[in-house]
Amino acid sequence: MSTPSLPMTEPLPGMPDRVTIYEVGPRDGLQNEKTVVPVEVKAEFVRRLLAAGLETVELTSFVPQRWVPQLGDAEELLDLLGAAGIGQQRPVLVPNERGLDRALEKGVRAVAVFGSATESFARANLNRSVAESVQMFAPVVQRALDGGAWVRAYVSMCFGDPWEGPVPVAQVVDVCSRLMDLGCDQLSVGDTIGVGTPGHVHRLLDALDGAGIGPDQTAVHFHDTYGQALANTMTAVGRGVRVVDASTGGLGGCPYARSATGNLATEDLVWALDGLGIEHGADLGALVETSVWMAEQLGRPAPSRVVRALSG
Repeated sequence: MSTPSLPMTEPLPGMPDRVTIYEVGPRDGLQNEKTVVPVEVKAEFVRRLLAAGLETVELTSFVPQRWVPQLGDAEELLDLLGAAGIGQQRPVLVPNERGLDRALEKGVRAVAVFGSATESFARANLNRSVAESVQMFAPVVQRALDGGAWVRAYVSMCFGDPWEGPVPVAQVVDVCSRLMDLGCDQLSVGDTIGVGTPGHVHRLLDALDGAGIGPDQTAVHFHDTYGQALANTMTAVGRGVRVVDASTGGLGGCPYARSATGNLATEDLVWALDGLGIEHGADLGALVETSVWMAEQLGRPAPSRVVRALSG
């Protein structure tokens, strides 16, 4: 594959010098695939992502296999990755204390819990109310912190919910605050069904900041259902957010919310960051090659527009 063309660099005032890409492809990107991807392919996917310069890669989820069959091979994946799969930049999702036990047994040093801003999705995803899920996460977070692990709190449905419709900002902030009060190191606010717009992003970040959760603690996680993921992400970056979730190739979805489509594509994000002169550490050409390779494994083209433009 030829070296890809690059955008012209035109910095904008107020933008950061560097952004951390939190790569979710191996976990959130693959979790909704109906055909189980061989664990050897998953391990190779992670190795290629690391070789492309991505520093933070979320590897898998220690959920029961009956919940998410695609991620039932978490232990085997970590065994295949060896030392490359361990450290505070190799987080895994844990839904409860049993999941945490499994992760800690494999030497994991970074974990994420996954809450919801709405009651409907909390019931669908965790079979618990919002309050009950926070109560369930409390010992998980505390034990992880006591063991020296880094902890992220995901909050999904922060902009809209397929059952409840638009989600009030105050409701989102309340759930985010409850999870961060447990002691989590980072909050990731998620637009699970992709209905957010830049003005909504501004309003939510304002409200979070007013509640004491500043952009230095906040990451954003946008799905691209309506083509708004990149616009929303760059809005957040302009507001001081320095950690952005993305999935190589634009893979993704949610098994508990059918209207959730793919994540923001890492390549699309990198193209935009390059155009602004913002450092991120990733090699665009290597990412495109990785997405083309993974698309071959999955038997369909990558959703990423940058991948399609540069690999055609």
